[in-house]
Amino acid sequence: MRKRNKFFMVLGVLTLSMILYFAFLHSLIRDHTTIKVPLDADYLIILGARVKGEIPSLSLQYRIDAAADYMKNNKETIAIASGGQGPGEDISEAEAIKAGLLAHGISSNRIILEDRSTDTVENIRFSKKLIPDHLETGLAVTNDFHLYRAKLIAKDQGLNLQGLPAETPLVAIPKSYLREYLAITKYYLVTLFN
Repeated sequence: MRKRNKFFMVLGVLTLSMILYFAFLHSLIRDHTTIKVPLDADYLIILGARVKGEIPSLSLQYRIDAAADYMKNNKETIAIASGGQGPGEDISEAEAIKAGLLAHGISSNRIILEDRSTDTVENIRFSKKLIPDHLETGLAVTNDFHLYRAKLIAKDQGLNLQGLPAETPLVAIPKSYLREYLAITKYYLVTLFN
């Protein structure tokens, strides 16, 4: 009986600790989506997400829409469309982003393709090499749940990016946030032990 009570007490403490930790991460994520988006950024880095054949996933479509709205109101801002081609994708994520921006009426001469990256670290690293030298202020464009980690990764790469949050599709919220809590935890651990 004592062992059983001790087991449930330890289990309860671990569960409560995990809930508090995820609540802490959630507050960090939310803090980075409520910061005012600066006007007249020189460039956007639009981070890729899944493409089904040639059709952007809803998450990626929301990123494209947010970037296009910003570019319509900030006529000098250029976009770096970032993302390679993964399994089940007939075109690269960058090409899907470009097609989406063109459909919004954004001129192709304002779009640079980065179509080799396979994850957020590579999105930022490879995109950084494509930023024209005279441009200074940039925004990372991604879904709200992803923005905090994207900005941390950008800082690691020597880029001080602000964020332009796109909505997260309602149906994807539970899965996206849970995966992001785990990805942030992995980022913390890798950073700690490197």
